[in-house]
Amino acid sequence: MQQAVSPNPVTRPADQDVPEGAILAAIDLGSNSFHLIVARVEHDEVRPVETLAEKVQLGAGLKDGVLNKAAIRRGIDCLSRFKQVLDSVSPYRTRIVGTNALRQARNRRDFTNAAEALLGVPIEVIYGREEARLVYLGVAHTLADDEHSRLVVDIGGGSTEFIVGQRFEPQKLESLQMGCVSYTRQFFKRGGITTKRYRRAYDAARLEVSHIRHRFSSSQWEDCVGSSGTLQAIEAIIQHFNWSEGGITRSGLACLERALLQFGHIDDIQIEGLSDTRRNVILAGTAITAGIFDELGITLMRASRGALREGVIYDLLGRLSHEDVRERTIKALMQRYSADAQIAEIVEERADNLFQAVAGTWELEAADRDLLRWAARTHEIGMAISHKHYNRHGAYLLRNADLPGFSQDEQETLALLVWCHRRKLPLADLENMPESDRRRATRLVAILRLACAFKYVEQVEELPLVKVTAKARSLKLIFPGDWLTQHPLTSYELREEKAQLRKLGLRLSIR
Repeated sequence: MQQAVSPNPVTRPADQDVPEGAILAAIDLGSNSFHLIVARVEHDEVRPVETLAEKVQLGAGLKDGVLNKAAIRRGIDCLSRFKQVLDSVSPYRTRIVGTNALRQARNRRDFTNAAEALLGVPIEVIYGREEARLVYLGVAHTLADDEHSRLVVDIGGGSTEFIVGQRFEPQKLESLQMGCVSYTRQFFKRGGITTKRYRRAYDAARLEVSHIRHRFSSSQWEDCVGSSGTLQAIEAIIQHFNWSEGGITRSGLACLERALLQFGHIDDIQIEGLSDTRRNVILAGTAITAGIFDELGITLMRASRGALREGVIYDLLGRLSHEDVRERTIKALMQRYSADAQIAEIVEERADNLFQAVAGTWELEAADRDLLRWAARTHEIGMAISHKHYNRHGAYLLRNADLPGFSQDEQETLALLVWCHRRKLPLADLENMPESDRRRATRLVAILRLACAFKYVEQVEELPLVKVTAKARSLKLIFPGDWLTQHPLTSYELREEKAQLRKLGLRLSIR
């Protein structure tokens, strides 16, 4: 299919090249702290040039799945200070990810919309296992590139990630709902410290870890590495008092436990080597760490400076260097569910042509083009379950599978596109979206549905020149001569699409 191209077709910015010396930035919006890193690309590695961290405790403002206004304000105030540094970095070389607190918050858009308006960069809320993958990537780049298998543990404010991997490849990923902020709130609500409360926190952590013990116990790896400020703080205290010969040991943790339990209230904790910013979470962090050690049989853990923010930087470098892990994820999905590669290629090409024709008028961006292409490639994976309602089966797989590289919003949008590519539209799902997201999604749905309408024709013949024009709420396809008359099935399908697209607020004209 050829088409008339819109006045401002979407293109990837030339700024997405990554020359030597390019500056990249990443922000980790954690449940306890926000972290900013700015780094320079040198010989395919990234060298930090600026790091900032602020204790925001977003997770402390989360109750019954809702972030309170005070927590949102703390977060925006922090980002307004980070902005001074970010203003020197191109938005296309900046990536911002949100973790557990934002995953749990039903009103997260109250925060993310304000943050995006302030910084001019999209906020990606990521699933727990994607967080684990990025943590491992950050840690792996700080360690020796050897053949040893390693367990990486990252204790955050609201969740704890576990990864077993080798070199730069994670092999097992898990995220558990326990963190130093959430456990402080749950077990030390008013700050009072007792042996009984500590034991309850320890037992809860150990029970949580027991669910993954068979996959992450000490028989599955050779070295253990801790990531995050909590584990760095624990190691620093243990080393300060010479409670171990190196790193975190169980005997060193026992000494720390005894020292902490001497205090009656969290506010009273005064231990050399412990910063004020860690005082109110160190008790819960120690209980979680002790539970992990005892349940997984860990004898020694060494803390690493590598963490989520470094992993986000390296992942961003890969995307900008055309080594996007999301491409590998989609390819693996197609192989796993035996998707027809020929049909996927046809639909992807048609969708891309239509996209280029309407992108300027419909204000679509390069990220939208990527989602459309990935939806085209995976639109038939549901056939591995059943041909009947295969679009729904495909959407279920995409919504619930672990998709390395994809943010929560990207994964949900991808699933929605696959659901909507044929038959009746799930209008309730579309209507529940925020206005700006709904407008973008409906336009991508329209493109994908039309691309799929031609897939069976193109298996046997090439489509003729079709003129495509778009306005804000309409789309016109003009076919040459009597082509539609000669292809009655396609003509019928396009007429049926008029009614469906009308439900999306789009008028389709065909002649």
